[in-house]
Amino acid sequence: MKLEKSASKSVARGTFGETFIEDGFFVLTSKNEDNVIQILEREIESSYIQFHFCTKGSGAFVFNQGNYTLNIIEDTSLLLYNPQRDLPIHLELQPQSWLVSFVISIKKFHSLFSKDANYITFLTEENKNKKYYTDGKINPSMAVVLNQLINFSLHESIKPLYFKGKVYELLSLYFNRNEEADIEQCPFLVDEVNVAKLKKAKDIIIANMAEPPTLQELSESIDLSLKKLKEGFKQIYGDTVYGFLFDYKMEVARKLLESGDHNVNEVGLKVGYSTSSHFIAAFKKKFGTTPKKYTQASS
Repeated sequence: MKLEKSASKSVARGTFGETFIEDGFFVLTSKNEDNVIQILEREIESSYIQFHFCTKGSGAFVFNQGNYTLNIIEDTSLLLYNPQRDLPIHLELQPQSWLVSFVISIKKFHSLFSKDANYITFLTEENKNKKYYTDGKINPSMAVVLNQLINFSLHESIKPLYFKGKVYELLSLYFNRNEEADIEQCPFLVDEVNVAKLKKAKDIIIANMAEPPTLQELSESIDLSLKKLKEGFKQIYGDTVYGFLFDYKMEVARKLLESGDHNVNEVGLKVGYSTSSHFIAAFKKKFGTTPKKYTQASS
């Protein structure tokens, strides 16, 4: 097995976030924020098509007892379909990597496209019983939708509806042959350079979460106007700059508390709160309970 070959590297079991869309259609999300490789597995029958999108970092799909591997890197996609045999997911996700996948039955997939969609290669009569693997680039419009899925921050009760709309949008963009449509949808993000600048902005605020720069300082450091920073960041990450940073800080705080290596005051300072009362109020706003009660519940 590939796991044995990688024995010198630390590995841990991970789990997919799974969202049901409708019969024969579901979404898997995975964020490996740890410093070890995560192994994620999911049974998938041969009647399903798999779409995988890596928005950060990299990973590897391992098949046939480790004898065959397909790598996926940042800003690329993989489409996998083999009507001859089941393709269970065995994903080795590298540290600091994010992946969005959606899995749809061939029956459901056929129903979405008219009979004249012959440009979709594996739907043609001569190919319908053949395996089909292809990789591709994630264009800027797709990147926006993918990041909205992986950084979902709305109420859990509307998650299935939100995901359904976004995944159908993503599917449309994936098979869209007219690149001009991307420009109309997202006029300034179509520039790959601007997308890279917004990713840099995210990395800067994460690296400086205890003392983040002002929006003006951030826009100057990435050489993007304040207006484009605000609009673009929200389009890609689904939240404002500081809204995203707040959620990130609270997630870091939660993990630090769970480790048991730091008290509440220390955790608050690490994520940028000079007083414990401010940290406690922020934590309660995010998780509905105090850090102390959370620690007691998770111990």
